[in-house]
Amino acid sequence: MVDLSSKSDAEVGQWIANHETKGATAEPLYLALLEERARRAQAKNNLDPDKSLACLIGAAREQVCTTYGALAAASGVEWSKARRAMSGAGGHLDRLLDVCHARGLPMLTALCVNQGGVKSGELEPDALKGFCAGARRLGFTVADEVAFHHEQRDACWQWGSRSEPSR
Repeated sequence: MVDLSSKSDAEVGQWIANHETKGATAEPLYLALLEERARRAQAKNNLDPDKSLACLIGAAREQVCTTYGALAAASGVEWSKARRAMSGAGGHLDRLLDVCHARGLPMLTALCVNQGGVKSGELEPDALKGFCAGARRLGFTVADEVAFHHEQRDACWQWGSRSEPSR
């Protein structure tokens, strides 16, 4: 395996883009590149992918949705500081989607909604577009964005009902 720590952010990004262009999103190097990019993002914005994943896994096990603010709190980052780093292409949620893919987890970010969507489990239009764009980047086919989100959200809950708590 290549020592990714010696590669620049631009090189890591280009390798990822090359894999995505080729549809090689299941290749071991691609998965390692996604993990490396997420690790580097944490160093820049203090949002810890592992702590966010633990929060999302807890939501999956409880069969509920969680909020962007809860992910920020899991990393000990104030929402006012985390807000800009959370969404959009290359944001924390996008990197979490990468890590889920790299680790063979369901798309746990489907469970992260704004405060007003916690009970309904629905994403706002911009968040839905971002979630689906990330899925497409990873090689998923998305025809109906709302239906895709619901499928992924439900898959997270099904996975959560079967997963064992960490000890």
